[in-house]
Amino acid sequence: MAVDAATPRLDEQVCFALHAASRAVTALYRPLLDDLGLTYPQYLVMLDLWEHGDRGVKELGKALSLDSGTLSPLLKRLEKAGLVRRERRGDDERSVRVTLTGDGDRLRDKAVPLPGLVGDAMGLDAAQLDELRVTLNRLTDSVTRYRTGLGS
Repeated sequence: MAVDAATPRLDEQVCFALHAASRAVTALYRPLLDDLGLTYPQYLVMLDLWEHGDRGVKELGKALSLDSGTLSPLLKRLEKAGLVRRERRGDDERSVRVTLTGDGDRLRDKAVPLPGLVGDAMGLDAAQLDELRVTLNRLTDSVTRYRTGLGS
């Protein structure tokens, strides 16, 4: 079957390049995170808690772009593993606060080398990694604004 010039090519699509890169990076993290007993989404939760300390579930979900249906099971598994504690606030029963346990805080030391290892595997220097991160954040913001009707 002949393909005409107007047919979109898979290898020319930004969406496919992003998808393939995301899968490759996640696969790179998998064995490193297995050593920590974490999945990639759990690692993201832990990164946020290590950076910010205890957080409300809504705050955590917003930071990670995760809805409560996705975040709640992650937190439940992290709590079962003894890495976090979820507590309802006394002044607002609807609000749940997530706190690192001692084991969760100590796990940070094991996780410290991961970004460097992954960065090395990406074959980009520090400036290129920073530029890539800035570009991806800008792309995410632009697409989010467009989807919510704020873009042009």
